[in-house]
Amino acid sequence: MSEFQLPSLGADMESATLREWFVNPGDRVKKGDIVAAVETDKGIIDIEIFEAGTVEKILVQPDEKVPVGTVLATYRGEGEPEEKIEKEKVKKEIAAERGKPAAPEPAATAPAVAIPEAKERKRISPAARKRARELGIDPEKIHGTGSGGAVTLEDVISSAGPAALVETAVKGEEKAETGMRRAIAAAMARSKKEIPHYYLSTSIDLTPALSWLALRNAERPLPQRMVYAVLLLKAVARALEKVPEMNGFFVDDQAQVHSEVHIGVAISLRRGGLLVPGLRDVHKKDLDSLMPDFADLVSRARVGHLRSSELQDATITVTSLGEQGVEMVFPIIYPPQLAIVGFGSVVERVWPVDGKPQIRRIINASLGADHRASDGHRGALFLAEIDRLLQEPQKL
Repeated sequence: MSEFQLPSLGADMESATLREWFVNPGDRVKKGDIVAAVETDKGIIDIEIFEAGTVEKILVQPDEKVPVGTVLATYRGEGEPEEKIEKEKVKKEIAAERGKPAAPEPAATAPAVAIPEAKERKRISPAARKRARELGIDPEKIHGTGSGGAVTLEDVISSAGPAALVETAVKGEEKAETGMRRAIAAAMARSKKEIPHYYLSTSIDLTPALSWLALRNAERPLPQRMVYAVLLLKAVARALEKVPEMNGFFVDDQAQVHSEVHIGVAISLRRGGLLVPGLRDVHKKDLDSLMPDFADLVSRARVGHLRSSELQDATITVTSLGEQGVEMVFPIIYPPQLAIVGFGSVVERVWPVDGKPQIRRIINASLGADHRASDGHRGALFLAEIDRLLQEPQKL
């Protein structure tokens, strides 16, 4: 029998409130299935299961708040015997010790019952599902207007009338001001207290990358066009091949460098607050596959539909405040990661090219890194490699 525990969804998470189960005892699940939704200070998160099996017992009920590591349910992995078989085995072992044959189990009279597959649930964001429950609305009866027919929070609110709209707005503002801000403050306070930061920055001529991107996008329909943020993410991932000590975690008093590159993307939410979900295996993806993954991640973060795995294993973070008009960022490391990269806005500057002044589009890249794992020399090489890679965007 295996245990399904409440995972840690970040260094700042201590507990969560279970909001909903999407499976029942007897349901068969496969690896990656979303089985529950929990509410943390970062919002409502879908929790995945990482092993195939059959749900045995639900141990935590909706609206219970439990600490990280609590066993939420038990399940039987693929190939594991059923519980009644285990009981029979124990009974036989006891009888053998006493020198008596075990009493036979009564013959089964009922026909075998097939184990049901977990039914496919309607696509609905956790926030929308929670609000529907609060308003006493059956989400199965709501027409979804989101991607793939998903029911959004707006769909739920509109189906409940204007009173719900006002109430939801007030609750949303309160939430942004309390839970998420408290979580961010805790993580950043820990970072500034525990991690000896050093900071570096450099200005990068982004003109070649933006020109290449404009030509590429001009040849493609709108859905296949790319934003320059994807080039920045890919350049960071590639630069880690040369300076890997920026990628990983500092735990148990030592740096643990990772070969896999999962980049945490800082995403500001329209209702307030910030989330840093991870894009997995950025170093392995080409730009054409990275762009839809990036767009999907941002979209789901902003409607409150992230998966637990996306908040657990980012190995480095990239934050960009270019849209807000900030030219330079002084980023703070998200513990226990080893580094964070910040990008400012793209600005026009007079820039020397072949000894002559030109108007070029410049972006500032900054690095906050853990001095226990690297030093300024390696940090400078890392930023220089990002710069070099962005001068040849077609090779990213």
